[in-house]
Parts: sequence; C-alpha cells; structure tokens
Amino acid sequence: MLHIEPEIQEKVNEWLTPTFDIDTQNSIKQLIANNPKELKESFYKNLEFGTGGMRGVMGIGNNRINKYTLGKNTQGLSNYLKSVFTGESIKVAIAYDCRHNSKSFGKVVADVFSANGIEVYLFEDLRATPELSFALKHLGCHCGIVLTASHNPPEYNGYKVYWQDGGQLVPPQDAEIIAEINKLEYSEIKFESDSDLIHYIGKEVDDVFINSSVENGSFNTSQEAKDNFNIVFTSLHGTSITAIPETLKRAGYNNVHIVEEQAEPNGDFPTVQSPNPEEPEALKMAIELAEKTNADIVIGTDPDSDRLGIAVRDLDGKMILLNGNQTMVVMTEFLLKQWKESGKLNGNEFIGSTIVSTPMMSVLADAYNTEIKIGLTGFKWIAKMIKDFPELDFIGGGEESFGFMVGDFVRDKDAVTSTLLACEIATQAKAKGSSFYKELVSLYTTHGFYKERLVSIVKKGIEGAEEIKQIMIDARQNPLKEVNGEKVVLIEDYKLSKAKNLQTHEEYDIDIPKSNVLIYYTEDGSKIALRPSGTEPKIKFYISVNATLDNMSDLSKTEQLLESKIDTILKDMNI
Repeated sequence: MLHIEPEIQEKVNEWLTPTFDIDTQNSIKQLIANNPKELKESFYKNLEFGTGGMRGVMGIGNNRINKYTLGKNTQGLSNYLKSVFTGESIKVAIAYDCRHNSKSFGKVVADVFSANGIEVYLFEDLRATPELSFALKHLGCHCGIVLTASHNPPEYNGYKVYWQDGGQLVPPQDAEIIAEINKLEYSEIKFESDSDLIHYIGKEVDDVFINSSVENGSFNTSQEAKDNFNIVFTSLHGTSITAIPETLKRAGYNNVHIVEEQAEPNGDFPTVQSPNPEEPEALKMAIELAEKTNADIVIGTDPDSDRLGIAVRDLDGKMILLNGNQTMVVMTEFLLKQWKESGKLNGNEFIGSTIVSTPMMSVLADAYNTEIKIGLTGFKWIAKMIKDFPELDFIGGGEESFGFMVGDFVRDKDAVTSTLLACEIATQAKAKGSSFYKELVSLYTTHGFYKERLVSIVKKGIEGAEEIKQIMIDARQNPLKEVNGEKVVLIEDYKLSKAKNLQTHEEYDIDIPKSNVLIYYTEDGSKIALRPSGTEPKIKFYISVNATLDNMSDLSKTEQLLESKIDTILKDMNI
C-alpha cells in the first residue's frame, strides 16, 4: 500500500465533501481502493501556470484539469477582473480546440464568468487560438480564454489566459491572479450560469479574422505565380481546418491539397503518434501526398493552430522538414526586406525572438540595422514587447518551437497568417527560379550557417520532476568549463538573473524576468541552453553551432561538420 502524506490526504478528504459532485467523489473512492499511486499523482500539488498557461492531464484532483480546477481559476479571474475594472461592464471571449472535453470545459468557464455578472462571447464551435487573440481585441473584451493543450498527448487539456491587448497573461497580472485563485475555496465557485450574458459567436468573427490574415500575410505575389504553386496542407486533426484553407483561398491560392485523413478534428489524433509539427512523423502523410501531387511546400499545424511545421524541397528536390529556427529566419528576412523596399525601415522598428532560439535572428537584425528584442521562452513575452515599446513598430518574430507572428494584429503566435506568409515567400521564390530552401541557403552563405538541435528528455510524475530539478542543480553547482574542446566563455543564469564572463570574470545583471534557464557560450560561438519545460514533464537541451558557408556546393559538407559538432557536444554533456 502506497503511503499517502498527511497534506495529500487532507486534499483528498476535501474532495470527498458535498462541494464536489457524486461522480467525482465516487471516482476518488475508486482510486483509493484500486490505484493509490494515481491518487497521489492527482493531488500532490496544484496545477501551475507555465509558459503557455495551465496545462495538465484531465481527471479528478487539484493536479488535474477538471471542472473544479477550471472553475476555481475562472472564479479567481472573475474576482480579479472586477477589482481591476471597477465600474466597467466586463467582457470576455472564450475559444476551445478539438480536444476531449474542450467544448464542455468552455461552457463551464462561460457559466462561471456569467454567474459573476461578466458578459461572455463564446465561440459556437472549435476555433484556432490566434482567432481568439484577434476576437478579444475586435470585440473590445477585457480578457480571453482558450481551452487547449497545444500538441500534448490526448489525455491533456489546458487553460490559457489572454489580456486586453490580445497577448497571453504576463507579470504582474499572472502572479496577482494566481494569488486571487489561491485565496479561494472550491465552495466559493459560482457555477450557476446567467444565460442572458452568454453570446455565441462564429462566422461574423471568422470573416473579419480571415480577411485580416489575408491582408497581413499577403505581399504582392502575382496571380500567375500563385496558379503555378502547389500546396499540401494538414491540420493534424486540429482547429486550423476552420481557417487556413479559406485564408489561402481568399488570398488566391487554388492548388491546395488537404490531407483528408487528418482533416476531421479528433482529440485522439488517430493518424499520428503526436500532433506536433516539430516531429517529422506528424507530417509523414502530408509528405506522401506531396510526392503524389508534386507539391512545392507542405504545411502542418498543431491542434490549436498557433504553430506550423513546413517541409520544402531541398537542392536535390527531396521533401525535407525544416525546423522552427530555419523557417523563422527565412520569414523574418523576407519581412525585413519587404519593409526596407517599401521605405518603412526608419529605425523605429524591431523584430522579436527568445533566449533559446537561433542567434541568427540577431545577425539578421544587425544586417538591416533593425533592433531585436529577445525574451524568455513562450510567445507571451514577444507579445509583451509590443505592449512595452508602443513607440516601436513590430515587424515580426518567432521562436524555435515553430511559432511565428506577422505584425501585431494578432498578439500571439499565429499559424494562420504565417502559413500564408510561407506560401508567399515560396511562391515568389519559385517565380524567380529559386525556392524556399534556396532562400534559406542564400542566407547561410551571406550571414553564416547556423545549425540548431533540440533534445528533449521526458521525466514523468513526481520522481521525474525531482530528477529534472536535480539536473538543473548539478548544472549550476558544477558548470561546464569546456565543450567539444572549446572553452566556455560566458554563462547566463536566468534563474539568478546573472551572467558571468569566464575570461574577464566580470559579472552583470540580466534584465529579463527570472526563469529556470541556464545558457553556456563557447569560444567558437556555440550555444548550449538547459531548460525544464513549463508545460510538459521534460527537460530540454538547445544546441546551436555555426560555420562559414562560402557557396551552396559546400552545403552538405558543412552541414555534416555541424551535425558532428552537435553530436560531440551532446556526448560531452552525457546526453
């Protein structure tokens, strides 16, 4: 029999009171009798807000996603909204994705808001996450909620909070709201809805959002070029099927082949091991269709349609999946070039990226004499840059995990507009005898070949969390001094907000919010970052290396050299 600590037993006992419905109480009794390990996992801690809001396994208990944990969050958020916007008629927007229970969870959240006298705009069916960000601003709402767990496995769901500007919740609001939630008892949740305050929204918002996506993602590509361009698209059973095909159609792209087996929204994601466009396997069916249709580009999106994976033909005509860093630099350079050619670059603009993304973003900013702002992992920090620097125009920006944002009409990563942007870039390139991939290689020959790799190690449950914690402690107490024969010259510790130059022994403060991230830089410009995931039971290692690339004919040899270099770094770190 597994020992249950007194503090966990206390939480279990609370959930066996009449505050919780009979089904919940019976489910807990079943766990007590048959699965005490799962009982402990369900109650040993409260779900926490990470880089993408609150995300977790669905089930009973305070460490699970259910009507009570969502209800408590929403009650606390309602109390906070009423304290901040006193005297105002408060409005919120709610969207949800294809996951199991997302629709019913969306209704629970709407009910609690309305029970607190808050007006609710609830999407009538599943919608892409970027449309929620857009709708929030379009409807003049004070905040928004998306029920989603992005690309996590089917047993997960989540709760992301957006603020007035359309961006995700950031400090100080996040800590203030969490404090408000933690003050609450579950018995204080108001579940009885006021149906007069709940309005269902749909096509009228879709049309404005899609038209805005076309406007922001189009760049004077000729119709002849579009007619000569061939696209394969997959929604991976997610929400983007509601927006991307229509966006491409309105933008003039008529040769779009949809992977029909993956077009139906389905929270089981039956045709993939993981609905994550970062995984090559996820786009396997799309790439097979691309070979049959002789497509120029393959695009797949994650379940809530905020991230996109792109496959294009390499120099030999083979379809290959690009990583988020590669697509990001091509998209960013294209936008910078467009702004420059239209005379809009005047020194009052910036691009955005994150501390674990490719250093090549900074190189591009320097090449165009444009400012770059670099924030923590999580797109909310890029959205916050726009809010923090209203005197500057945001051109675009991205993160290595396949997220990108074009301008600021949406304040979150946006696979809808970014899909159109990618097609515009590839179509224009093809029309001039180039390709998306050749444009990438051209950037490497101009600015240096930057090669990145992400290694994620899964550590599940209580024991896994302790292992991840210990890995980070060891890395801080025994920092790397040398990697791949190269001396470590700089260490940045974002948890301590300190950086140390190991050559000069100079220390300085890092002016970025604290986060459990450690980054090493070596003499030859290699970069190694360690970071526990904020939304999954993983620890992530981000490796970036670079070399000079003189011409396209040296691409394969240089790439092999850089891949070997990454392998050696990982071996040196025992990964």
